[in-house]
Formats: sequence, structure tokens, C-alpha cells
Amino acid sequence: MSIVAPKGRKHLSADALFRLAQNGFDAIPEHRLADPEITLTDALMSAFAMFSLKSPSLLAFDKARAEGNLETIYGIERVPCDTRMREILDPVFPEALRPVCKRVFTQLQRGKALESMAFLDGYYLLALDGTGYFASKTMHCASCLHKVHRNGSVTYYPQM
Repeated sequence: MSIVAPKGRKHLSADALFRLAQNGFDAIPEHRLADPEITLTDALMSAFAMFSLKSPSLLAFDKARAEGNLETIYGIERVPCDTRMREILDPVFPEALRPVCKRVFTQLQRGKALESMAFLDGYYLLALDGTGYFASKTMHCASCLHKVHRNGSVTYYPQM
């Protein structure tokens, strides 16, 4: 089910919601000391674009970034390559993104774009399909599953 902005509600259009996200990303403090070539906002918007365009991986997004018009649609001036995106975004705490998500959600909620998704007692249904996207040979927690490969190496991964 896709969310379509009701007629006459420009504040619910993709452009308006992307701008809202971009303005929120602008408020997140830059963690790098030197004057960066690629802004934190551009890196965050690039990650947002990668997920919203459903790129299967950072590498696939990196290959497609030169072909697309991310500047026009997402307002990104400089798109980082996959390695650079990791370097820029890894130090950003997820809590820093919460206000941006909350602002977009509030905009959709106030514009009644989510009414058709309300379920039991006014709660919203949310489909999550984030499993299988992360694996690491070093990072893991007590809840992670693991695969032991033929060569003896171990890969850790979360699973729902």
C-alpha cells in the first residue's frame, strides 16, 4: 500500500516530506572536525535515498548513483561512495535520527495520510523487513545468530 498525498495537500507530497527530512538532517551536528567535502546531510539523504529506492546494497546504490538524478529528487549535492558513506554515518547515533522520523510521522499523521492504516484501538500496522541486511565477522551481541563457515570463520547476524 502506498501513501498518496490527498489533492490540495502539498505538505504531504514526496517533495515536502523529503525537504522535512533534509531540514531535520541539517540540525544534526557534524561530528567530523575538518570542513568535509560531503556534508553529513548529503550522506544522510543518500542513505535515505538508498532505502527509499530499495537498493539491494550499498554497492548497488554506489553503481546507480552516477546514473540517477538524486540532486533533483532528494536535494543531494554530493553523493558519497559506499565506503565513504559508511565512514560518515557509522559514528552517527541512531537517537539523533529519531526527531527527523518523528517530524515526518507527525506530518503524515496530522495530514490524515495514515488514517487508512490505523488498526486496533488507533495503532498503526508497520511492516518490517530489515532482516538479512546486516552481518559482521566481528560485531555481535548476545541475541545474534551465527554461521560457522567451512574455513572456520564465523559470521554474526540478527534475525527476527
